[in-house]
Order: sequence, then structure tokens, then C-alpha cells
Amino acid sequence: MSRTGRQEPVRRSSPATPRAGNDPETGSAHPGRVGLGPLEGYTIGITADRRWEDQAELLRRRGARVQHGPSIATQYLACDDALREATASVAARPPDYLVATTGIGMRAWLETAQAWGMGGPLLDALGPARVVARGPKSSAAVQAAGLTVWETSPNERLDQLLPLLLDEPLQGRRVAVQEAGAEAHDITDALRAAGADVVEVPVYRWRMPDDTAAALRLVEAACDGRVDAVTFTSAPAVQNLFAIAAGAGRDGALRRAFNASVVATCVGGVCAGAARDEGVGDPVEPAVGRLGLMVRALSERLEPRRRCIVLAGVEVVVQGFAVDLGDRVAELPPLEQAVFALLAERPGAVVPRSLLLQRLWGSSAADPHLLEATITRLRRRLGPCGAALRPSPGRGYRLDVAMPAVASSAPGRS
Repeated sequence: MSRTGRQEPVRRSSPATPRAGNDPETGSAHPGRVGLGPLEGYTIGITADRRWEDQAELLRRRGARVQHGPSIATQYLACDDALREATASVAARPPDYLVATTGIGMRAWLETAQAWGMGGPLLDALGPARVVARGPKSSAAVQAAGLTVWETSPNERLDQLLPLLLDEPLQGRRVAVQEAGAEAHDITDALRAAGADVVEVPVYRWRMPDDTAAALRLVEAACDGRVDAVTFTSAPAVQNLFAIAAGAGRDGALRRAFNASVVATCVGGVCAGAARDEGVGDPVEPAVGRLGLMVRALSERLEPRRRCIVLAGVEVVVQGFAVDLGDRVAELPPLEQAVFALLAERPGAVVPRSLLLQRLWGSSAADPHLLEATITRLRRRLGPCGAALRPSPGRGYRLDVAMPAVASSAPGRS
């Protein structure tokens, strides 16, 4: 409202409006851009060790910040005698069935066999076999090797393939199982019980990383609300992160965070099942286990958090720590973001100083100058829109917020 009591017109910036320079006090420059990226303003934790840079790049393309805290280490067994013996056994006595559990495992096995001079004999032995694949990744690896997939699990779980195999005449038949975790042991036990001659092919194993410091930092960031989501690309990554948290007495806090504001994001059904087993109520999972689809599913889960509001007559978009002010994007540091969020939760209402001090510094008796300095920096970072942040002498602060007359039509970049 103006001093005369009239409603001030809402100003909407043109997409062509130049954005301000890279001033740490005002925000980052993005000249000529339109809207925020789908993940801009969010910090995403990554727990993977293998190909984590590829995942980080997918997230950054959508605007996210990334925190890497690997909770898993992939140990390849190319020098392991058990893998060499299993490969020689399969090449010498071709299997009737092949169970391909992971894409990485199948590729690593075939590449290792090639390095040992057994690549040709191994493919010859696998050619006539009926190949069952756990999911699209293992299926793609099998097909890339020139083999034919007989059946694929409908939900990327081995337990869906087991009834199919058990319907086959397995007595005395040879089955090669490319192992990947405890789930593969369950299927090999059932196959042996049905009379099959099972050859276990141990290509790699997952273990706890040697250094868990980065994973523990990610746990603390999730518990403190400094990340908006954490991604998992395997069930052991979920289990290990909770084990690391338990070692620090933070597993309960981590579980609460995942069931509150932090989004547990899983690449597929097996991984999501592990998250549910750990007490995570609603993990994100794409319909098909692909990194790109996982990132898209995460973007869709976070999209409703975007808010369009009017500050000092200017329509702005708030998404995580990013505030699109039209001519520039202000990126709020954690304290300023927390103050802004608390005030925005109660638009137009005075938020008591004691509550702000308690929520941000852990005590209502904290030095009020800390809050005043944070408010001053926040006002400066918001530029003219900072005028909407008003003091109430002796009481606290309020944020004068209005809703846009028409919902913003500037979606984020896909």
C-alpha cells in the first residue's frame, strides 16, 4: 500500500531486463535469463562414489548446488581369483540361464574377461543361454554385448524373476548369476534348492568407504536442514548412510529430516525399498531406474515449494535460497534464508525478536545485534524489495507480502 492508502501496482520485469553484476551483497548475475532453473536455490547431497560427477552435472544443469558425501565404495574384483575361476568355469561349461543383476556388473565382467583373453569364449558360452535381466541397465549391458534378453523384471527386483526361473526345469541345469549384494545370495540359494547347478560370478562388492568424514558432513547437513534432498543410487548407499549416522548418534535425526523437509531421492525400486526399511516414509523414485529420470522426479517433487509473492510492489519468485527479483537473483546465505523463511511463514504478522533469536541462534537471550546485522544484510541483498522487511520497535519484524494478481507464468527451465 502507498502512503495514500492506494494499492501500489505490481511491477513485473521484462525477460530482457539486464540483471545486476556479481555483487555478493545483492546477488548473482544472470543476464538475459528467464525464470529460475527447476533446482536453482536448492542444495542436493550425493551419496554415490561411482559416476557421481555425472550425477552432479545433471543436477547443476538444473541449477542445483551439490554436496558430495559418498556413503559407499565400489570394489572391483578384477584381480580376484574367485572371479577368474567363475569366468573360466562358465566359458568351459556354458550355462543354460544367465541372471544379469546390474549393468555395471555385466560390463565389468565382460571387460575383465576380455583383458584375461577369455572375452570371446565367454560370449560364445553365454550366447545360447536364456538371459534374465533385473532392470533396464542390466538389460542394456546384455544387449550391448550382442546377447539376447529373455525376460526382464517388471520392477527391477530379483524376487520378481525368481518365480519365472523356478517355473523352468532347473534340475541339473546350469545357471550363472552375476552377483550384486545380498539379494543375489537369496536367489542363488533358491535356485540351488530347486536342483540347479549355480555358478556365482562375484564381479564387485559394495563396502563402507575408508573415509566417512564427507558422508558424516552430509548427515549433519541433512539433519540441520542445510540440504534439500539427498540422492541414492543403490540400496547399500542408503543402509551405509544410516549406519554412519548411527555411529555419530544421528540416525534418529536423519530419519526425522527425511520425513520432514529433506527429500530422499532413489534411483529405483530396490533403493527406495531400502529407504523405506530405514524408516523413510515417502522417498522419490522414478518409474524407470535412470539418473536423468531420478533428477526429473526430484525436480517435480520440489516444484510445489516455489512461491510467487509481491514485495514492495515487485513480483518475485522464491525457491530455496534463491529469490528471483526480476533484474537479478539474490542468493541468500543460510542465516538470511532462515530469517526470510520465518517471516514469510507469517506474512504481514510481527514475528517476535525472541522467537527469531531462539530459532536461529538457539536462545532467546542471544545477542539481538546478531539479528539486527542479519536483517540489515538481508535488506541490502533484496534491494528495493527489502523495503517490505519492516521493524516493529520493541517487538520484532514483519514481512509485508502480497500475492500476485495473476499467478506467475514463468516456469523454471526444464
